[in-house]
Amino acid sequence: MLIGEVARRSGVSARMLRHYESLGLIRPSGRTGSGYREYSGDDIRRIFHIESLRSLGLPLREIGRALDDPGFTPSALVDDLIRRTRERIAAETELLTRLRRIDAVEPAGWEDVLQVVAFLQALGSQSANTRQRAVLSSVDGVPVPVEALVEAVLGESEPNVAGALRWALARSGDGAGATSLLADGLGSPVAAVRERAVRCLAALPGDEAAARLRDALAHPDAAVRDHAALVLGTRGVADAVPTLIDMIVRGRNDTDAADALSVLASGDTAAPERIATGLVERLAHAPAGARVRLTQALADIPGATASRALTELSRDGDDAVALTAVCLLRLRDTR
Repeated sequence: MLIGEVARRSGVSARMLRHYESLGLIRPSGRTGSGYREYSGDDIRRIFHIESLRSLGLPLREIGRALDDPGFTPSALVDDLIRRTRERIAAETELLTRLRRIDAVEPAGWEDVLQVVAFLQALGSQSANTRQRAVLSSVDGVPVPVEALVEAVLGESEPNVAGALRWALARSGDGAGATSLLADGLGSPVAAVRERAVRCLAALPGDEAAARLRDALAHPDAAVRDHAALVLGTRGVADAVPTLIDMIVRGRNDTDAADALSVLASGDTAAPERIATGLVERLAHAPAGARVRLTQALADIPGATASRALTELSRDGDDAVALTAVCLLRLRDTR
């Protein structure tokens, strides 16, 4: 079979067949009387073998070894191909992500594109100062991809840089996009990422972020629930009350939780009675240390329910609880 016919049947161009021949990968078995290359059935099978190995990403010189060296084993080479393919996929994925982020800011011209590229490079710097300067530079009108900011803040362990990133996100204007990405961060298997996500949600304005914080009150991670409750409590959101009381029982940021309950108690006329009732209910079954903290939390809760509870607690069998209640009652009398 002549080279033109082989090219048509195999899909390998005549030029590539000649290239294979120059590398020693294929040698036509014969020649016609006019000197044209003539390929046998075995030659054509070898061509298909070459193409099959090329489809795996094997370099042509390695293909020659694979076909001609009886002692050549594929395992090491295949492992190397897997490694190189993964590296290539990772590089292509990173490039695709960068292009998507540039596209997301809808650049008006190449100057905008270059600014975004420079921002993304600085955001990935090993230097915390460089990262912080890049984020703060967004105040000068540098287009900021929100997805990149969220990814950065969820992975940022340096407090100053994290604060700058939260500030940049809060002023990005893409509230729904940012809150959705941060909500995904709440589902991370890494505790530090979940905590960064809830802190960032707390810094975002708008109803969407507030709704995500309300959802976080039911999160299985206590750290996420607690932070959401503290933020919502200081904003006067009554849904936070059970979590705030639970924080006091557990002794986790209990002073901040009590302060948040005090803020909530000043919100509406029904709030003091509701909060005091919740504290009293937990007092009945709480361990000794928690009962003292719950008693202390009643101090800044106005109303008859808190006063009656403190009066009863002043006669409690636990001296620490009783003394705390007596002191608080005296303070209430002087106000």
